[in-house]
Amino acid sequence: MKKQILYTAALLVGAQLVSSCKKQLDVNPRERILESSYYATPAEVFTGVTAVYDQLGNQSGGYLTKLNIFASASDDHFAGGDSPSDLGDLQSMNNYTMTSLSGNTSYLWNKGFVGVYRANVLLDKISKTPAALTPAVKSRYIAEAKALRAIFYFDLVRIYKNVPLILGPVELDKWYDVTQAAPADVYKQIEADLTAAIPDLPNTATGGEAGRLTAGAAHAMLGKVYLWQEKWAASAAEFALMNGTPGSTNTYGYKLLDNFADLWNVKNKFNSESIIELVYNTTSNMGWGNVGSGEGNVMGILVGPRNYVPKTSAAPDYVSGWSVMPITQELFDLIHYDPRNKPTVANLDSLEKAGIVTYKHANANTGYFVEKYAGRVSTKAAVGQLELNFGQDMYELRLADTYMMEAEALLRSGAAVGAGSRAYILLNAVRARVKLNPVPVTMDNIMKERRLELVAEGQRWFDLVRWGLAGTKLASKGFIAGKNEILPIPNGELSNTKILQSKEWGGTK
Repeated sequence: MKKQILYTAALLVGAQLVSSCKKQLDVNPRERILESSYYATPAEVFTGVTAVYDQLGNQSGGYLTKLNIFASASDDHFAGGDSPSDLGDLQSMNNYTMTSLSGNTSYLWNKGFVGVYRANVLLDKISKTPAALTPAVKSRYIAEAKALRAIFYFDLVRIYKNVPLILGPVELDKWYDVTQAAPADVYKQIEADLTAAIPDLPNTATGGEAGRLTAGAAHAMLGKVYLWQEKWAASAAEFALMNGTPGSTNTYGYKLLDNFADLWNVKNKFNSESIIELVYNTTSNMGWGNVGSGEGNVMGILVGPRNYVPKTSAAPDYVSGWSVMPITQELFDLIHYDPRNKPTVANLDSLEKAGIVTYKHANANTGYFVEKYAGRVSTKAAVGQLELNFGQDMYELRLADTYMMEAEALLRSGAAVGAGSRAYILLNAVRARVKLNPVPVTMDNIMKERRLELVAEGQRWFDLVRWGLAGTKLASKGFIAGKNEILPIPNGELSNTKILQSKEWGGTK
């Protein structure tokens, strides 16, 4: 979906449980479109839909994203940066020294609840839209809003566990009285929203609608929600509806790309493997004074090697970056001889040793950087602060991921997994794409395949937590089992409200 956001109603109106229960915005009616007078036309309703989508790819003014926060916390990456004090919020994730005052926990809470708020406002207002909005269009918008609300709540409940369940606009005199729901109730609502959305979402979305949710995307998210709750059979069934026959184009138009490297071609947006995509562009003119407010992808400069200098014509045209998310030696050793290595890893160590480039050995340097999102001179924007306006999209969910999740759900549900079984075909379709031989369907093989296939895509930390392995795999970074599986609720949400800190973080909830 195009992200030139015209909508200012949900973005700029009043306080809500998003950035803080106590914050209010003073909206000048001469300068802003008021929420009370918006949604008067079909075009205004559509910009409201766009605004909900826009929050999926939200980036903070402090260069925080969901991806770099949890990548820094995983065993695949370090926070990196120029020094141990650079980008402190990422360092606190890397070292597990975050607190309820950390910027990362506030950012993720705000990101999720802004999305929930926008979806709720849209759902509330859409019933009052003009007759010019046809029943079919209205039903689709409602379905999109519910599915998006489910996606935001899925992140919120996984990251914080104890969150308010808000299903409509909160009245002014109720702002401070909102309480948290039981996690089981939040999951129940997520399931209900996705289930309700599926019949009214299209099977495919192409052309000018590319990037909007489809019924297949909702099935995939529901399968993932079931997987997280260990509802193995239900998860496998949802994924089967989405994945169809492995290796063939399914009902929803999805098919594995033939070439793994094509997934990271900046021009290859909305390809056949993309199920939910975070959309960015090079035209929003974002600058250093308004980072996070535009539509450029900041990952391009974040993951690039610091003080990068090409020395020969053989040097890649990387943009000098900030050395964020360097790849750990452990992961490099695992992927080094895998066919996915080159499209995944920017091997500055080898380039430097060959005299092709120089770069600064910054904090936690390993010599291995993220190739998937590396900013290049050839992909820089033509306008604005060029380093901040990369157009590289990123995947929230793609088909290889859902193939592997279905294989896991089948295995753990007790289904057949031998040669020729559906689980076997699914797992090995991912391997066959990169010319690797088949392997048996075991948890060890699934875990290894997910790690190699999905490097730097924001999945590893969540996988370790749901597999119960984070306490072991991340202990050297400071992870404490029974605590760090969730983040603390931001301190700003606790004062003068009924929201309580989780027990894992010293609270009573």
